[in-house]
Amino acid sequence: MTTIQPNWRPDYLGNDLVKLVPLHKDDFEKLYAVASDPLIWEQHPTWDRYKREVFQLFFDGAVAGDTAFLIVDKSNEKIIGCTRYYDYKPGNSSIAIGYTFLAKAYWGGKYNQSCKKLLLDYAFQFVDKVYFHVGSTNTRSQLAILKTGAEKINEVALDHYDKKVLHFEYVIKKENWK
Repeated sequence: MTTIQPNWRPDYLGNDLVKLVPLHKDDFEKLYAVASDPLIWEQHPTWDRYKREVFQLFFDGAVAGDTAFLIVDKSNEKIIGCTRYYDYKPGNSSIAIGYTFLAKAYWGGKYNQSCKKLLLDYAFQFVDKVYFHVGSTNTRSQLAILKTGAEKINEVALDHYDKKVLHFEYVIKKENWK
């Protein structure tokens, strides 16, 4: 995985609903308190990510990539999830957004859409295309990504801990972003 160049990564992104704050290694317990809900992962290819040892792998990858963010509810400063950039390809003028999860109380579009808008607005300052990869069984996330205006373009098998898992690939092009 190629990470974003250091001058690319914002220190903070925010709007009136959420703020995205860079994830640090000492955030594990606070984020795991959200991620430990099995309902969050029931449609995800890694359905058992609510388990501490499985979430630890996810978290370590997020910290190592240096492009992940805590999602914070701006009204109460509560951590409600996580998201990240990944797969930056300067030659293709593209990056991917994903690995996003939210506490169940924040499902329903408003918070997810707010996060995606912040990430897309920022990314389109640097790239022309943003990709999303959603597990083929994760209909909740598939519907959510379509709300952003993303278009399904491909089906790809991606590695999930040494196992190939079918994902749907979506893209939003800069010229189509409102």
